[in-house]
Amino acid sequence: MNKFSYIIFSLFLLLSLTVCASRPDNSDESEKNQDKNIEQIAQQNIVAIPAPKKATFAGEKVPLEYFDVNEFLSRELTSISYGHGIMVQTIRLANRFFPIIEPILEEQGVPDDFKYLCVAESNLQNVISPARAVGYWQFLEGTGKEFGLEINKEVDERYHIEKATVAACKYFKRAYAKYGNWTLAAASYNVGMAHIDGKIKRQKTDNYYDMSLNMETARYVYRAVAYKEIMTKPHLYGFNVSKEDLYKPFEYEEVEVKTNIASIADFAQKHDTNYKMIKIFNPWLRDGVLTNAAKKTYTIKIPKEGFREGKK
Repeated sequence: MNKFSYIIFSLFLLLSLTVCASRPDNSDESEKNQDKNIEQIAQQNIVAIPAPKKATFAGEKVPLEYFDVNEFLSRELTSISYGHGIMVQTIRLANRFFPIIEPILEEQGVPDDFKYLCVAESNLQNVISPARAVGYWQFLEGTGKEFGLEINKEVDERYHIEKATVAACKYFKRAYAKYGNWTLAAASYNVGMAHIDGKIKRQKTDNYYDMSLNMETARYVYRAVAYKEIMTKPHLYGFNVSKEDLYKPFEYEEVEVKTNIASIADFAQKHDTNYKMIKIFNPWLRDGVLTNAAKKTYTIKIPKEGFREGKK
């Protein structure tokens, strides 16, 4: 390399180093900007939900002046409030199923608040628990049969909203007659009367709010109270579900069946509907046939013309 070339190369190298040295390090600023973007995207107002000043279940006072009771209810309100998807779905389903449940509770002499126990059990859906409790009211097979429900491979009335509600009412009334208050009757639905009897004997109290119970039962009535609070004041808890968003009550005709049905699909077509609709309107039909060897009378709901298309 000649002297002139060496000078040119040295000047170029010096200029490059000067530029690099003077260039600002933006890595920290870039990281701050990224954090700011994430904060804006994921912005949520996450707070603990306080218990209300007063609350009742089935006309019986919830003693919120006790710190433990206040904290338990606050816990359930917070837990449920942040389950956004399931809570919205429950509010929508309530418009369909509360008009069925409410008159049955009234007819049976059970307080209206027990509909929130159904919400606490299943969120108004025909679900199956890990313990094999089934349906809207989560009956075990033995308990369901004890309270008058037909349960076999073709018919399972735990999935029948009207009949399951009547069966649940029978239980509640029996428990109320035993304990003399609706709150403890409700708690016993979760764990059984024999278990509650043992707790009363051991702890010398029959007041639910004074009892030490397993965590599921200890939270059980509070969950019903929390659902009542949220579902009666949804906007207060951030649930802005419009009237148009609510699910419509089913509209149907009823057909009495006293013989067997060899094919539910054929039966559906005969009544101008399809297998899927028969199952949606009659989830208690658990098979593709109805043998009906005992020649019982079953009432099957047939969707009204135009209901599926929203014409009703």
